Amino acid sequence: MTGNAHRARLVRGLLGRSIEVKRALIEGDYPERLVDIGELCIGALASGGKLMFCGNGGSAADAQHLAAELLVRLRPEVDRQGLPAIALALDTSSLTACANDYGYDFVYERATRALGRRGDVLIGITTSGKSTNVIRAFQAARQMGITTVGFLGGGGGPILPDCDRAIVVPFAETGRIQEGHIALGHALMEIIEDGLIDCGYIGKV
Repeated sequence: MTGNAHRARLVRGLLGRSIEVKRALIEGDYPERLVDIGELCIGALASGGKLMFCGNGGSAADAQHLAAELLVRLRPEVDRQGLPAIALALDTSSLTACANDYGYDFVYERATRALGRRGDVLIGITTSGKSTNVIRAFQAARQMGITTVGFLGGGGGPILPDCDRAIVVPFAETGRIQEGHIALGHALMEIIEDGLIDCGYIGKV
């Protein structure tokens, strides 16, 4: 087998495992659980709250991606007002200042305590469930009356007890978990947008 043929086979295997993830999410109770999370987020936004997102590495990128879908626009055919959503990775100055002065484990807790308010929702994305900075943010959030939602992988990890709601993608491969997270995240954003239009909180042009 040539090098290129071997690589093509690897790609087919990767895509096949990605399909397995999506199939598992379709066949389980994930759609119902995601709708429940969507209703929670709709209620928070309609009551004047906001959504906050956090994660590390690729999950930080997913957090920023999903926050932007709400703050700016999700679907071109739905022209509506921006919705209050923020990714707690914030800017490099705030992130590195906190990491330098207090430690990296505190970056999301610090932001949650400063920016969060009772009635908000904090969505943490962590494939392992072991991210100390996300765990600390969740613990702070629950003390403050902020609902915590975990997008997790594998068995959920040590963050699971600090989640008011959780979606656990039941795979061990980080890339495939992240692909499950972003698919679920996009679905959640559509649920939120449609729900806010249906209840009249936002208008569709």
